[in-house]
Amino acid sequence: MKKTLASASIVPDKRRVKDDGDFPLKLRITFKGKREYYSTGHDATLEDWEAIRKNEVRGALKKTALALSEIQINAQKCCDILKEFSFLKFENAFFPKARTEKTLKSAFENYVAGLRLNEQVGTASSCECASVSLHKFKPRLKLEDITPEFLRSYERWFIKDGKSITTVGIYLRALRSVVNVAIEDGDMPAEDYPFGKRKYIIPSGKNIKKALSLEDIAKIYNYAAQKGSVEERCRDYWIFNYLCNGINVKDLCLLKYQNIKGDFIVIQRAKTIRTRRANPEPIRISLKDDAKQIIAKWGQRPVNADKYVFRCLEPGMTPDQIRDQVKLLTRLINDNMKSIATELGIEKKVTTSYTRHSFATILKNNGVFTEFISEALGHSSLSTTKNYLAGFEHDAIKKTTDVLLSFKKEEFAGT
Repeated sequence: MKKTLASASIVPDKRRVKDDGDFPLKLRITFKGKREYYSTGHDATLEDWEAIRKNEVRGALKKTALALSEIQINAQKCCDILKEFSFLKFENAFFPKARTEKTLKSAFENYVAGLRLNEQVGTASSCECASVSLHKFKPRLKLEDITPEFLRSYERWFIKDGKSITTVGIYLRALRSVVNVAIEDGDMPAEDYPFGKRKYIIPSGKNIKKALSLEDIAKIYNYAAQKGSVEERCRDYWIFNYLCNGINVKDLCLLKYQNIKGDFIVIQRAKTIRTRRANPEPIRISLKDDAKQIIAKWGQRPVNADKYVFRCLEPGMTPDQIRDQVKLLTRLINDNMKSIATELGIEKKVTTSYTRHSFATILKNNGVFTEFISEALGHSSLSTTKNYLAGFEHDAIKKTTDVLLSFKKEEFAGT
């Protein structure tokens, strides 16, 4: 397909005339019918402009003509070399920036401001924590300080301070995002990028297993909680999330009656809806009878399409208020589920994260294809799902290979 080119020209700005009768001469960039005008720093009367345009000038006016010609030629070259033209890309490439020493703190602040504007308050909070930690390690950091050696030193300091490798990974992924933006904005040379092969590899946390067996889930399902109690509500919310593809507490809170389509719930995960450029496919959740009963028990009445299903949030809440409310409910569910697990003799500190892991691994262990699980979880790629399930593969391998010595059971039975 033929590339659509932008064109550069010099024109007088006839919308305004100066006291001496001169008009500002502007650089005009035209692209797909749209025009933007930029100052050249030169002025001329309309008579002088006609002379410049026809190349009929001498003396001082000739110098102006040459300067304008150079601006136009350089602007056209700049337009032509841009792989994908936009006025913003042209401005960043063509006009020299006043080079100011940008600190890492200001880079983080700008990045966080963008996240909050996009209502990604959870990610914004994580980035703020990362910035605090990095500056605790070394105050007054500049972008040029972020080298592979610095990152390795920070990791050693972080672990020595008793923090987990998972948390350092979270913080450094936030830093990587800030560095990527700094390079895109021209605040950091691309060749100074400190991450990647032969530089610094961000550590990934240990895949701690957080899945329950069907037997343990049956115990929770049949647990005799007091009718109408907070404990019963928390248990039911936990079961609901488990049955609904392991959605998290925020998805539970944001669920509206309009998301219920007969025997299905159709949603887009709150975690990814604002972070993917392409429109993500909605998740279709089979609405089991038990999940319907939980909605009937705890759902708001009267039913209204735009009303939240569960009474967790209020209309008009800000993103920060929603986040705080979700955190409170998550803590409440976790506290009650840990108590229930202890009473049932389940030797795991059961939390809301167990619903998602249990949903995925129980399906996997029952022969469900990874592709289906990936789609049900709302993962963007199969590799994400495979990494997600990796921590449970050892148990599956052990159970599958037990058949190799199954003859021993027959042998002992015959003695």
